Amino acid sequence: MRANAWMQWFAVFSLSCLFAVSGFAQTPVAKISGDVVRVDGQNLELRAKDGQKVRVELSDHLRLNARSPAGADALKQQAYVGATAVPQPDGTLLASEVHVFPESMRGTAEGHRLLPPEPGKEPKSTMTNATVSGVTGGKGTSTMTNATVSKVSPGDNALTMTLSYPGGDKTVVVPQGTPIMKTETTDRSALVPGAHVVAYAVKQPDGSLLSDRVNVGKDGYAPPA
Repeated sequence: MRANAWMQWFAVFSLSCLFAVSGFAQTPVAKISGDVVRVDGQNLELRAKDGQKVRVELSDHLRLNARSPAGADALKQQAYVGATAVPQPDGTLLASEVHVFPESMRGTAEGHRLLPPEPGKEPKSTMTNATVSGVTGGKGTSTMTNATVSKVSPGDNALTMTLSYPGGDKTVVVPQGTPIMKTETTDRSALVPGAHVVAYAVKQPDGSLLSDRVNVGKDGYAPPA
C-alpha cells in the first residue's frame, strides 16, 4: 500500500496512536473500530461505519476482552477498575471511560503512565491501573486508570474516585454519563458477524495489520472507540 493511500485509509478509520499493554509494548498501534464481517482462520474482516472493509490478522498471542455496560454502583470499594481521563488544572483527572475488571484481572498493568499523543498534539491522556481507595461527590475533564476501588460515595453530578497503586495514587472525577463498562476475558467464539469490536493493530512491513488485542461488545454492545 502506497504512503498516500495508507494516510487516506488512516483518516477514514480515525486511527489513533496508543501503546499496547503487551506483545507490541512500546510500539505505536492503530485503534480500529468496526463490526465483524467474518473470521477466516487468523484473518478478521471488519466493516467501518462508512461501509468500507479492513482486514486484520490476529496474532497467535491474541487477547480478547468482552465489554458490557455497567452502572455507577459497580464502582465500589475494592473494585479493580480502569479510568481513561485527562489531567485538570487542580491536579485531578477527568474520566472519559471507566472499566471495571474481574478479580482474575486484578493487578493487570497496575500503575500510572502517560499515553502517547495523537499525531501533531501534545501529550495529554494517561493510563492508571490501581485500586479505588476512596470516592466522593465532586466536579470534574482524558487518561486511562486501572485500579481497585476501595471506597465510593455518590456525588451530585459526579463521582470522585481515589485510585491507589504501589507508589502513589490519583484522584479521578467521573462525570455523570461517563461510559462505565465491565471488562472480562473471552475467546474467539465472541467474534461473530455483527459484533462490535475495537482492534489494536500494528502495521507490518508488507502493509498488513497484525493485532494482539481486540475488545468486543457483549450482547450487541458497542464499546467506545
